[in-house]
Amino acid sequence: MNNAKVWLVVSPTVGVPLFLSAVAVASVVVHVGIIKNTTWIESYHQGTGINAPAETAAATIDGQDLTAKASYVLPSAEAGSEISVIMPDGTVAKAILQSPDQLAAVVN
Repeated sequence: MNNAKVWLVVSPTVGVPLFLSAVAVASVVVHVGIIKNTTWIESYHQGTGINAPAETAAATIDGQDLTAKASYVLPSAEAGSEISVIMPDGTVAKAILQSPDQLAAVVN
């Protein structure tokens, strides 16, 4: 052990608690510094994450609000077309459009 002779000068019953107390105080000082000097810690503690957007932009098509919808299909889309759907959580899925007649035949 390097510097083992320090225990000949300082009693271990004094030195060990003093060393552990210094580590604890330094840890508290670092954590308080992080909390006071960051802008993302509050949103992180609220569960929104570090890179969460400050605001959600409202998306509209033809005057309809599309915020929080998984997808929106325009009325002029062709049956059999393949589209990409971006879900609110960011996952991407593929969807194949079908006419209402085909859907009714599948359901019945």
